[in-house]
Amino acid sequence: MSSPHGRGWRAAARLLAPAGALIIGLLATGAPAHAAPSAADLRKQISEKSDQLEKVVEQYNKLNTQLKQTRTEAAALERELGPLEVKADQAEGNVAQIAVTAYRTGSFSGLNALLDSAGDGKLLARLSALDQLATSQRAQIDEAHQAAGDRFEVKAALDARLQEQTTRFTAVETQRKGIERDLAKLKELRRKAGLVDEKSSTYTGSIPQYTGKAGIAVAFAYKQLGKPYVWAADGPSGYDCSGLTLAAWRAAGVSLYHQAATQWREVTHVSRSQLLPGDLVFYSGLGHVAIYVGSGKVIHAPTSGEVVKVASVDMMSPYGYGRVRL
Repeated sequence: MSSPHGRGWRAAARLLAPAGALIIGLLATGAPAHAAPSAADLRKQISEKSDQLEKVVEQYNKLNTQLKQTRTEAAALERELGPLEVKADQAEGNVAQIAVTAYRTGSFSGLNALLDSAGDGKLLARLSALDQLATSQRAQIDEAHQAAGDRFEVKAALDARLQEQTTRFTAVETQRKGIERDLAKLKELRRKAGLVDEKSSTYTGSIPQYTGKAGIAVAFAYKQLGKPYVWAADGPSGYDCSGLTLAAWRAAGVSLYHQAATQWREVTHVSRSQLLPGDLVFYSGLGHVAIYVGSGKVIHAPTSGEVVKVASVDMMSPYGYGRVRL
C-alpha cells in the first residue's frame, strides 16, 4: 500500500509533465527563427523605398533650384552695389570739399557779398553767381543723399539674399545627407534581392520622327536611353526623372523647373485621350514624371541602380498628363 506522500509525488509529477515537456521543447529548438524575406517581399520593399526616395529627391531638386536662383540674384545685387559704392563715395567727397571750401574762404556767405563795397552792377553779378553756387551745392548734397540711400537699399537687399542663401544651403545639405543614407539602404535591399545595377549603354535604335519642338524633345529622350539614373542630375551623363524631362525640353529651347510637382504647375493639363508625343505623364502623387513618346509608351529615369528606359504609359497609375507650353 502506497503512502500518502507517494501518492502526492505522483500527482505532482502528472501536473508538471506538460510544463516540463514545453520547457524541454523550448530548450531544444532555441529562440524562434525569423524567416528570410521572400523575393516578393524584397521587391515590395525596394519599390516602396524607391518611391519614398524619389519624393525626397524631388524636394531636394526644388530646394537646390531655389538656392541657385537666390545665388544668381545675390550676385546681380553685388554687381549693382559696386558702382553705387563708387558713386556714393564720390558724392560724399564732393560734399566734404564744399564744407572745407566754405570754412576756409567764407565764399558761400551771402552776407559777405552784400557787405562788399562794390557798385550795384558788380553786386548783382555776385549775387547771381552766389545763387548759382548755392543751387549747385544743394544739387550735390541731394545727390549725396540719393547715392547713400541707393547704396543702403541695395546693401540691405543683398544681405537679405545672402541670409536666405545660407538658410537654403543648410536645408539642401541636410537633405542631401539624408538622401545618401536612403540610397545606401536601397542598395542594400537590392543586394539582398540579388539585383545588380543595370549597365549603362548607348541607344542605337530607331527614333520616331515628330515635327516641331515636341519632336526635338522626344528625339532627345530616345538618345538618353541606357544612361544611368543619377539623383538630382539633368545630364548629360545621367538623369533623375524631372531632370530628364527638363533636359529633353531644354534641347527644344523650352525651360522647365527641376521638380515634377512644379513641372505639373508649368504645363497645360490634358486628358488621356488628348495625349501627344512630347507631353509629360505624372505619377506617384507628382513624385515621378516621364515624357510620352507615342504608341502608349513613355521614356523615364526610374530609380537608383537602373537606367533611362522605355516603359508603358501605365507602368504605374498615372496622376495626370500635361502639355508643355511653348
